[in-house]
Amino acid sequence: MTEALAPVKPIEPLTPITPYEYPLSRAAFARATKVIPSGIYGHQGPSEGCYIPQASFPLFSSRAEGTRFWDVDGNEYIDYMCGYGPNVLGYGDDEVHAAARTQAELEDVVSIPSTIMVDLAELLVETVASADWAFFAKNGGDTTTLAIMTARAATRRKKIVFVKGYYHGVAPWSQKLDYPGVLEEDVANNLTIPFNDIEALRRTLEQHAGQIAGLIAQPYMHGNFVDNALPAEGYWQAVRRLCDEHGVVLIVDDVRAGFRLDLAGSDHYYGFSADLICFCKALANGYNVSALCGRDFLKDAVSSITYTGSYWMSAVPFAAAIATITKLHRIDAPAQFARLGTRLTTGLITAARNEAFTLVSSGEPALFYLRLADDDSLMLHQEWVAECVQRGVFITSHHNHFINAALTETDVDMTIDIASQAFSIVRKRHPLWS
Repeated sequence: MTEALAPVKPIEPLTPITPYEYPLSRAAFARATKVIPSGIYGHQGPSEGCYIPQASFPLFSSRAEGTRFWDVDGNEYIDYMCGYGPNVLGYGDDEVHAAARTQAELEDVVSIPSTIMVDLAELLVETVASADWAFFAKNGGDTTTLAIMTARAATRRKKIVFVKGYYHGVAPWSQKLDYPGVLEEDVANNLTIPFNDIEALRRTLEQHAGQIAGLIAQPYMHGNFVDNALPAEGYWQAVRRLCDEHGVVLIVDDVRAGFRLDLAGSDHYYGFSADLICFCKALANGYNVSALCGRDFLKDAVSSITYTGSYWMSAVPFAAAIATITKLHRIDAPAQFARLGTRLTTGLITAARNEAFTLVSSGEPALFYLRLADDDSLMLHQEWVAECVQRGVFITSHHNHFINAALTETDVDMTIDIASQAFSIVRKRHPLWS
């Protein structure tokens, strides 16, 4: 239960904000293209260029603090991407940095692990409802890959069930066949079902009886280019029963949503228990560590797998993770995220309505997705996003957004003001749009 929302302050006329310019970002990008493939890869790389209005976005940052970052041109942003998730407490959180510095003075990457690894594993087992053990890596994709390998090792089966619209990292097994570099063999054992469709899952399990090692899914659908979808009542409980009936390992990819809905795990939030659960983004407030947690019956299977990396037992991120989880507990972060996320999305919807636009917010308030419903081409939405970014609200066009604990109600109200101004600009540009 979240506390009652303070009213969103009335939208008042703002002094027009001069759109940001990015000459130093562009100069840095010109340098980057000479020595780095694509200049910038990932979300702001060329493959996303038709979806993110790149000319309106900064390309390089210079510093970050709390809920804000500054680009190399000195422009300031309230950041709702949070490093695409890792910034859960606020950039440069004092408690996390102090823990990391203390550990760094002792040791970090050593030939044998520090016992702080055990400390973090014990904390995760105590915190996460479905965890009897924890295995550490670096990226979310490391944990989803290990989860698939563990399910296959435990069951001696090949096939994996995915939910349509899935994203579980960049490993070939989790891609689509038309992606460059992906082979038929990489995805030959992938089966796909729609979300919230228990009958489709039942049919798939029966059709491939005795062949399916695991089912992997996000706790709710928070993919790109589509409204986010919450689980229907009883959905996850039915999935759990079917997996048990067919001996299928149930894997929750909590890399993106983990600790933002429930510190005990998003499976706990939705009232079921995963066999394996993957964490990364919010685990250490930006320090590089991920974790696969699981049930006792899978401990031998995961132990049998040779799976490691040179930096996977680095002690400093373990210390940062302990500090992060401890603070998330103390401040009851999920309740704070739900409250501020609801305040923000409610205000944005109202701001859109004031300019005769229909803004749809979907998913959980801590991890919300935005879509202007007035234009199926997506271009109007991208135009509004660009106007927001150029005035200091950093969001992206077709990805979910994040709340962090450094965000304040004042930040939220400022965001709504800037978004209102952006809606007004777009409306004047398209007066007849309906």
